[in-house]
Amino acid sequence: MTGAAAMRPRVLPVGRHALLVEVAGSEEAQVFHAELLRRRAAGALPPIREIVPAARTVLLDGVGDPHALAARIAEWTVPPADAAEGEPVVLPVRYDGADLAEVAALWGVAEEEVPRLHASMSFRVAFCGFAPGFGYLTGAPEHLHVPRRATPRTAVPAGSVGLAGPYTGVYPSSSPGGWQLIGRTDVRLWDPAREPAALLAPGTRVRFEEIA
Repeated sequence: MTGAAAMRPRVLPVGRHALLVEVAGSEEAQVFHAELLRRRAAGALPPIREIVPAARTVLLDGVGDPHALAARIAEWTVPPADAAEGEPVVLPVRYDGADLAEVAALWGVAEEEVPRLHASMSFRVAFCGFAPGFGYLTGAPEHLHVPRRATPRTAVPAGSVGLAGPYTGVYPSSSPGGWQLIGRTDVRLWDPAREPAALLAPGTRVRFEEIA
């Protein structure tokens, strides 16, 4: 892996048969996760049971010889993600969320500008967590990051589109949550009868489309 802004990862042992790879941020974690999957598919890695990305780390679980693999990985470099890679999943959104006015105030724009700005961004699933099918999407510029709500809601409807810190996310099912809600989509993010059950996997590009 090469690139002008490349960096070397930090590799840490986790128990007897796992490694934790630390990188600078979510973009690097996404690229590193994709590279691991590519090398495993090409037969260039020893057997690994699971590869699990997170915000700034990638966990390799079920590694037969973690010390040997750690030495190899420590020599890799991680370039920035290619924003044009892959076709995006398009999620139609009604921008009528309960926190739309608050987000507009935080962004310093008129309320009707929030849908246009949000739908103009290109997102990528950095990692999944919190609930089955919930992807943490990166892509918002730093000046549009917003804080979580001071008091979480006891129930957020399925399909709600929310913002928290640097992330955008879509609630796959009704659950408590403290993200700033700006809209909702009817697309089903998690369906156990579907293969794969999760619509959004790490590395997937996502674009939101405003609907009336």
